[in-house]
Amino acid sequence: MLRKILSYGAIAGLIVGLPLFGMTVARSGHPPLTYSMVLGYLIMLMALSTVFVAIKRRRDVDLGGAIGFWPAFGLGLGISVVAGVFYVLAWEAALAVTHMDFASSYAKLVIAQQQAHGASAADLAKLSADMERFKAQYANPVYRIAMTFTEIFPVGVLVSLVSAGLLRKRPK
Repeated sequence: MLRKILSYGAIAGLIVGLPLFGMTVARSGHPPLTYSMVLGYLIMLMALSTVFVAIKRRRDVDLGGAIGFWPAFGLGLGISVVAGVFYVLAWEAALAVTHMDFASSYAKLVIAQQQAHGASAADLAKLSADMERFKAQYANPVYRIAMTFTEIFPVGVLVSLVSAGLLRKRPK
């Protein structure tokens, strides 16, 4: 099963990591696209569809047509972890190649959005202080890696739950 986790996880990781790296490098120095978050999560869902395929293949080919919820869910989680590692590596590589200061760009964008919505001076001052704390935290690689991993892993958990629920089948 470890082999299946690693192979399907690597496939999912490449499906999600290569576009992440490519889009980040291509858009370096430009403001984020308005639909980039939606596009990112759609790519994650496409990549994590390998969870469904892996569970179905394990059930039908390896286990003779039967798999319980928990073994199926475990397989999905394993694949999601491996895909998450690839996702983090792609993001870190993109940051290294572009020398992008994501935290500063993100902070400027959030503050500008709040200004456009008519936030008060006090609210903007508090938000600016919060963004300065975020930039300091994001400079820490452990924090940044954990934050990046939590972008994809909840999607993997959800896909694993749905796939395990749909594909579970008791032996005859």
